[in-house]
Order: sequence, then structure tokens, then C-alpha cells
Amino acid sequence: MSLNLTAILQPKNLDEFIGQSHILSNDKPLYKLINKKEIPHMVFFGPPGCGKTTLAKICASQLESSFHYLDATNLKVEDIRKILSKNTLLKPLIFIDEIHRLSKNQQEVLLLPMERKNCIIIGASTENPYYSLTSGIRSRMMLFKFKPLNKKELESILEMAIRKFGFKIENDAKEYLLHTSGNDARSMLNLIEFALVIEKNITLKTLKSLKDMPSKEGVSSKETHYDLISALIKSIRGSDIDASLYYLARIIEAGEKAEYIARRLVILSSEDIGNANPNALNLATNTLTAVAHIGYPEAKIILSQCVIYLASSPKSNSSYKAIKNAQKYIKQNTLKPIPNHLKQNSEDYLYPHDFGGYIKQEYIKDSVKFYKNNKIGFEKTLNEWLKKLKTETNN
Repeated sequence: MSLNLTAILQPKNLDEFIGQSHILSNDKPLYKLINKKEIPHMVFFGPPGCGKTTLAKICASQLESSFHYLDATNLKVEDIRKILSKNTLLKPLIFIDEIHRLSKNQQEVLLLPMERKNCIIIGASTENPYYSLTSGIRSRMMLFKFKPLNKKELESILEMAIRKFGFKIENDAKEYLLHTSGNDARSMLNLIEFALVIEKNITLKTLKSLKDMPSKEGVSSKETHYDLISALIKSIRGSDIDASLYYLARIIEAGEKAEYIARRLVILSSEDIGNANPNALNLATNTLTAVAHIGYPEAKIILSQCVIYLASSPKSNSSYKAIKNAQKYIKQNTLKPIPNHLKQNSEDYLYPHDFGGYIKQEYIKDSVKFYKNNKIGFEKTLNEWLKKLKTETNN
């Protein structure tokens, strides 16, 4: 019978917890709240196997509370009521996995016990739950983003498993294990668990026979998931269609999620193409929506279409540079007062539509210049529109 490595190695307190130092180092507010047993209602969102459930259990242990695991995909309102009715002395900690899947009605049931602090609610999601949670829930919960475990953190967990169970693993097998885990500690430990059933000295051959496809990190230990994504983005930016398709295929074959690829394409469409071809952002956004509903294998066709379109589009980073220039200016200079006629309910504001679409008036104290039109692609048309608007409109 195989060992349950994930359960056995699960940390029991914050000192044993590995990862998420951006929110759990000892100088961070969340760390201090958990240590002081002042734990708020929270949502943890991030990729699988990065410690969301584990941290919730640590919170329950710190509070000496009962821990109740519920799955939002099959949760019933009665489940929550039963938990609350059985716990009168100690507040139960209710952990809701995939919390973004709760219906509005289910979320409303949580509001009263959360408000009265009859329990502690901690939700987990692999997606950003901001848009799926009601405003009432969001106002009562703190959201914390979990990051994928990095290679060093995975190595720490692996070394802990080696010390605990006394097995050996060949160097090439170790590298393969780390780079096929997809930054997921649970995935890594599950693979070790079944490899140990076969042999006590884990070899690369055994690991490949159990898992021949990397989860995220590319097709070899030297070319990571991040390097492949970087190569794809730079090839599209460089308008090399075939190179872009090559890296897209590599990423797909490496097991990367279609949604992740599409999100990167959405960012690129605005950062590197922008108003040189505004439709690029529309196509990339539609690609993200489509692949989220369709999935592989058909999603690869949609991604291919989008990549070819983006690589073929004229490129301009004027929008990207404009907002960076504006942010830099704000950080380095005193904030400018808003002109009175632009403030809410001002009677001195000149409504451009009353003057044929444009009327000259002050919008900011002193002149500033953040945007430079590169006059590439559709940017030329935008530039012509703006000139025509300001010169031909009857003032």
C-alpha cells in the first residue's frame, strides 16, 4: 500500500509552511493575524498545490477550532446550517473549495453568520474570485493571492520527503520531477508516492513511465515554461509567424493551460500592438473567452488563429509607454489640483457635444505630455481624427 505523502508531510504550523513569503513572512500582516489568533474571513486564490488548503488547516489549528471542508460544486445550504448548529462553544472554521462556484443564493446564506462572526469562512479558488463573489461577500472577506511554488521551494519539500522516508532519487530523475510538477507540490508528491511503490531508488525511467508529459515547465528541464512563453511573446512581437507557431506548439505539447496562453496574448495585444490595430485586443479577448469554454484539443486551433493574427499585425507600444510615463510623473511630482469646472456638479463645465463635439478648455493645470503617437497602422487614422476634430469643429 502506498503512503499518503501529501498528508504526512503537510505542515502543522506557520514555521513549517513553505512558500507564499509575500504574504506569510513574519513581518507581513497576515502572518501576524494568524499568530495572534485574529483570523478574518478570507479567500485564497492561486494555482493548485501551492498551499491554500494547508494554510486554512493551520488557521483552524491556531484557533483550536474544528475544520470543515466543503466543496462549492456540491455544497448545500443545509451543510452550513448543520455545522453552525453543532458548534456553540468554539467558532468552526469552514473551508469552501472552489468558492467562486457558489451561487448568489448560497453566498447570501453566508452573510449573516459571517457578520455575526459565528464562524470563520475561508474560501479557495484557482481563479480570481473577485468578479464571481457578491459585493456583500467581498466586503466581509480579505483576498490573498497565492503564487506558484518556485523550484527552490519545491526542492525544500522534496528534501523533506527524502529525509522523512529515506528513499534515494537520481539527479536526472530529481530534475525531471521538479520540472514536470507544474509548480504543484501535490502533483510532485503524488508522483513520488507511486514511484516508491515500484522502487526505493527512484530513476528517471520510472518517473517517465508514470508521467511522460510535463505539467507546465516545457519539454525539458533546461527550457522552462517561462522561457517558452517569453520566446512566444518575443516571436509574435517580432512578426515571425512560423517561430510563433513553433513555440505555441511547444507550450501546448508541454501541457500548458489554454487559458494561460490566451491571457498572455491579451496582454501582448495591448502592450505591443495597441491602437496600431485595435481589433487585436478584441480578437485576443474573444480567444480567451472561447478557449475557456471549449478547451483542448479544439482550443489549439483558436490559439493558432490568434497568434497568426497578432504576429501579422502592425506593432506599436505607444499606449504601454504612455501609461508608464504618466505613472512615473505622478510618483515624481506634486499632485495637480483638479480644475473646478471638471469637478462633479460644476456649472462651469463646457459640454463638448453642445459645441459640435469639441470645445477648447483646460483639463489639467499646466501642460503635460505622456503620449506619443507612433503613426503606425490605425494610429495614423486616430491622429488624423484628432487633428480634424480640433481644427474643423465650430468653436
